Parts: sequence; C-alpha cells; structure tokens
Amino acid sequence: MSLINDLALKLSDAAYEGHTFDCLPIRGEVEVLQVQVSDLDALPIYVTATETQILCISYLFRKGELLESRLAELNESLLEMSLPMPLSAFAIVDDFYVIYGALSPLSILENVLKELVTLARNANDCFQAFEEYLK
Repeated sequence: MSLINDLALKLSDAAYEGHTFDCLPIRGEVEVLQVQVSDLDALPIYVTATETQILCISYLFRKGELLESRLAELNESLLEMSLPMPLSAFAIVDDFYVIYGALSPLSILENVLKELVTLARNANDCFQAFEEYLK
C-alpha cells in the first residue's frame, strides 16, 4: 500500500483538536490526496509523498486574480509573514500563490494531523488577510 493510501485511511479515522479530515484520493502520474479539515475547509490541502518528504499545499489565489499595482506590496507582506507563521511557508507554483508545509515520511500521525490543521488555519487566515490584494 502506498504512503498516500495509508495516510488516507488513517486520516479518515482521525481527529485533532476537534477537527476531522475528509480525504479524496486523486489518481494521476503522481498520487495526490485532497484533504479538507472540518471547520477549515474553504481551501483544501493537497498532499503528495516521496521517499524524502510529505508535502502539503493549499492554493491561495491565481496571479491573475491579483491587483497588479499591489503585487510588490503583497510579495513583501508574504515574505515578512513567512518566518513567524508556524509550520508554513509561501511559494508560487505555476500560476498560483500557495502556502505549504513539509514533513518527513517517517513522521508520526499526530505530527501529520498537526501540520494539516495548522496549514488549514494559516491558509484561511492568509486568504482573509490578503483579500484586499484581489481584483
């Protein structure tokens, strides 16, 4: 059984800080697990796994959805927030601004749950904080 399938089974029975996890495996060239954290499900988290890491990504917004006149200000704000924000960082993937976190594939389930809940909270908070930069 793959790490993603194993994780999907474990998450479907898990709870962390009052949150549960709804998982949807997405088949393709790379196995992806879409995870929605209860009460924080506005922005799903996409989980992939390799031999070296479990990567958790939430897509915030497309570049084209942003006010071009405020891009420099947004980028500066994201860089300033990245360090003090727990367990998460920002990146650009293709046409999207994302927030992500990574773990060892040897991480215990409790640490994976903590990462998912923290990332979901951070994604929701960041989306709300940066709505003013959207068209």
